[in-house]
Amino acid sequence: MVLAACVLSSCETPVSQIDVSLWEPASKVTRREAIAIASAYVLHRWQPTKANVFHGTDEKGIRVDTPDISYSPGDGVAGWWLPDQINIGLPYKWGGFDTPAQFDAAIKRGLGAGDAYTVVKRSLDNAAISAICAGIDCSGFIARCWKLAAPFSTYEIAKICDPLDSFEDLRPGDVVNKENEHICLFVGVAKDDPEHLIVYDVGCPPHWKAVMHLTPVAWLRESGYTPWRYRGIVD
Repeated sequence: MVLAACVLSSCETPVSQIDVSLWEPASKVTRREAIAIASAYVLHRWQPTKANVFHGTDEKGIRVDTPDISYSPGDGVAGWWLPDQINIGLPYKWGGFDTPAQFDAAIKRGLGAGDAYTVVKRSLDNAAISAICAGIDCSGFIARCWKLAAPFSTYEIAKICDPLDSFEDLRPGDVVNKENEHICLFVGVAKDDPEHLIVYDVGCPPHWKAVMHLTPVAWLRESGYTPWRYRGIVD
């Protein structure tokens, strides 16, 4: 599969050179565009201040915890970004759907940089989305990569996608999804290890941001993930 070259060329593209038209909603998206958008999230550079740190409840009573370096709730979960320094990768926000430009503007306005996932947020679903922070979550990330006008949750993607017969049928820009849990954008198969997939996602710990990483095919199968293809993706 022509994946290694695709990944490298995408990751080497400066975010400042990403075509701004990629962020405009469209009924179709090419595989190359989807990968370029994902790369822009992973490579995004931003500089927050202490004003973008928030740990507490907003005016609606929603608990908010930005995944900054001071966030450490235990059980191996911890934040990562540093105030007053350049950070790389757009942070995770429960219910987030921001483009990099929208995120930067929100940070300048003093909004919180991200909002960590919790079991409580999962139970509250959309009622746990706070307006006082900015960022992107896993399904919002996929929606942006596919140039959708609004996010589709992990249990709604069947409305716009078709299931694939096997993980071997995945092509760049397709997804692996576990309903009501998590979704990743498929990039390719690891060159020296076909049992590991290269994916982009915006995950829970240890990341809490947009990243590219390897994930074992066996683990995906055992965990209940399935492969899907967006009906609007073209070659």
